[in-house]
Amino acid sequence: MLINKDWKLSHFAVGEARDLDIASPDYIDHFWMQAEVPGDVHSTLLKKGLIDDPFYGHNDLKSKWIEEKVWWYRTEFDFDKKLLERDEVVELIFNGLDTFTTIYLNGLELGETANMFISHTFDVTRELVDGKNILAVKFDPVAEQLKVKEKRYWAGFGKDRIWARKAQYHFGWDWGPQIITAGIWKDVRLETKKTVKIENVFARTTRIEKGRANVLVDIDAKAFKEDSEISAVVTMTGEGKSVTEEKTLMRGKTTVPLTINNPKLWWTHDLGDPFLYQLNVELFTAGDLVDSYQLNFGIRDIQVKQEEADGTTRFTFVLNGIEIFAKGANWIPIDSFVGAAPDMQYKHLISLSKEANMNMLRVWGGGIYEKDVFYQECDRQGLLVWQDFMFACALYPDYNRNFMNNVQGEVEFVIKRLRNHPCIALWCGNNENDWLYEVEYAAGRITTPFYGERIFHEMIPGLLKELNPDRFYLPSSPFGGNDHNAEDVGDRHNWQVWHGNVEPRKFGEVPAQNYSVEGVSFKNYKKDKTRFSSEFGMHASASRYTLERNLPEGTFFWGSDEMAYRNKDYHHQKGILLMEGYTGVPEDIEEYMNYSMLTQAEGLKCGVEHYRRNKPETSGTLIWQLNDCWPGTSWSMIDYYLLPKASYYYARKFNQPLLFTLDHQEEDGTFSLWAVNDTVSGWSDELLLEVHHVKKGMVYSETIAVNIMGNQSCLLASFAEGEVLKEYRPEEVVIRLRSSDDKVEENCYYLRDHKDMNFAPANLIVKVNREKQEVEVSTDNLARFVKLEIPSDKVHFSDNFFDLLPGERKVISISHLEFQPLPFEQLKLSAVNSQSVIRED
Repeated sequence: MLINKDWKLSHFAVGEARDLDIASPDYIDHFWMQAEVPGDVHSTLLKKGLIDDPFYGHNDLKSKWIEEKVWWYRTEFDFDKKLLERDEVVELIFNGLDTFTTIYLNGLELGETANMFISHTFDVTRELVDGKNILAVKFDPVAEQLKVKEKRYWAGFGKDRIWARKAQYHFGWDWGPQIITAGIWKDVRLETKKTVKIENVFARTTRIEKGRANVLVDIDAKAFKEDSEISAVVTMTGEGKSVTEEKTLMRGKTTVPLTINNPKLWWTHDLGDPFLYQLNVELFTAGDLVDSYQLNFGIRDIQVKQEEADGTTRFTFVLNGIEIFAKGANWIPIDSFVGAAPDMQYKHLISLSKEANMNMLRVWGGGIYEKDVFYQECDRQGLLVWQDFMFACALYPDYNRNFMNNVQGEVEFVIKRLRNHPCIALWCGNNENDWLYEVEYAAGRITTPFYGERIFHEMIPGLLKELNPDRFYLPSSPFGGNDHNAEDVGDRHNWQVWHGNVEPRKFGEVPAQNYSVEGVSFKNYKKDKTRFSSEFGMHASASRYTLERNLPEGTFFWGSDEMAYRNKDYHHQKGILLMEGYTGVPEDIEEYMNYSMLTQAEGLKCGVEHYRRNKPETSGTLIWQLNDCWPGTSWSMIDYYLLPKASYYYARKFNQPLLFTLDHQEEDGTFSLWAVNDTVSGWSDELLLEVHHVKKGMVYSETIAVNIMGNQSCLLASFAEGEVLKEYRPEEVVIRLRSSDDKVEENCYYLRDHKDMNFAPANLIVKVNREKQEVEVSTDNLARFVKLEIPSDKVHFSDNFFDLLPGERKVISISHLEFQPLPFEQLKLSAVNSQSVIRED
């Protein structure tokens, strides 16, 4: 029985009201506002028009008063207690409460909660009454709970947060605002159990061999009657076939082995079918069905290879015996108000990730253990998940018994909740804590012990050994080597680019940063021989629609304080330096949007293609970051309204399983051509190397035979610039690589930075077909960075931010992710060098 309807909400000052009075069934709440559950206080107030949109302008500052109040949720529901049988138990379950609460049923205090990340269960069999029941939840201000806590040791982005088992990004981060939420952010329900209930089910693949897979299903049950004899019937169904086994539980536990003949394995979408079996567990006592549990289950084996036979270090995910190159991005919460975020938003983002040829997402450790829909969609769509525990960029009070008990309950709950998902590839203890502690200690900015170490190096691995022993555990990210961010062991966060970190360093060395054009340049990616790049990226502007929708009138210009407020990384100069090196410094808002997006897109292309050429020594690229939690300027590839930036469209190409790529050596003016094959099959093709003049079109071409085995990268040929450019200057040509059989999307390269190119003015002709929802674009001269814009959210273009060669044309399909009509009459089209745009409807 879901209890998600008819909730009411109101607030009080701290100490203003007596809790038992408000929780009482007799309390009159007739004039409280209606509240949606799941949801949060801010979203409710916004929907009622009681606050201005916190994402608009500086409105988040106007809603700070919300964080200072005590908030109460109340609802009433009917329960027919006469229908309860004598041995039945009723439990009240809150799947998610944010964060410090006291819960009352019919005026009786059931308990307190202090963890946003877990569910909270109460036996209410006796406390329920026949007929109307009153449920009340009090939310205490987070600041009030934390004001007495010790805050003298290191924590990035605010020291209060380390004591709260609450989404850490709510306290502000360098890509999102500080908005301290409260509310019932997941479902509330009553469950009735008779005799026994299933506490947990753990299904795992233990062996895959030719023609057969072995699966073990652990069942943990709680009996309400000691003399109950319980039997479990476990059935796995797939492809029209079923396997069933039955066993008796001893002291509430049993393990049921299943043998699946000719199993269909779960693969990432780029390697095969992410096939899911249906697993059904039923418990019986005296022949009566008393409880059941269902899940989707993927038969698969996932390992992390850390060393070659010769001792060479690796960090390579191995799925069903196949080494994979992980291509993807870091996932942050999709909203500051995550409780109110719709499931469809998750489905869209994961579909967009798949379309960008990503096969892995990292759930970053400063957000939340994601909603069920996230993991279900990754299972279904075939994306692996790197799962952090929710600790990031701070020391945590592992000396405090109450805190540690809270964390232990959280870790146990999360492991049990997520371990059945085939998408979970790796558990990681935290984000950057081990690395940053050593860096800050070496710099003399930290003098305390490594608080939190007991969590990441003792508690979590101990619990994983007991509860999920077969999955790989990484204590932190990055981790490994002489400097946890070393390139020769483990994973690495490359923040030489953007932050200007001077690398490499070793333990004990004072860290340094180089804030210069050269120090932050994305060309530094090509110096990195990391085994696995789990964070790297750079800022780009959000779309015009996103910015205009959230900036007050008269502030949509480059240099306005409102534009600056969109950027929560206060070192704004880094982005300027990156653009200065590649595009030049923008002079207006149009140039800022174009230059920042172009720099991000070309920079990520430079990095990912370098890492892919270096396979298998490098085996993964997880870009920072995929998405946004608010409409700001950040490292994201897709903005808050699900509008992809240029880097997203680039990623669809630089992540494709078959890739032609060019590596330009600026020092000696040579370049090399490579083929990268991430499939398991061999690839035969012809690479067409073309040189196009910005006005004259193709002025040189050459054909190169390609024969490359599966899962390899291969150097095809090397050239001096003069060999292919002939009499033309490098600043007036573009090199295009394409497949003679169109097996690979074409790839364009410029041998000089954008600011040094000599583009001719381009005249674009646009033909709009509303019926087909298509746009045909053609040009006379080379059109650089052709951009299509429609003022709407969730717009999906088949391609965007592309280059169009002289005399060529391209057809673009345009749709809405939720099939809403689009204002084609407001379609805008431009290129960074466009002189005119002629539209033909």
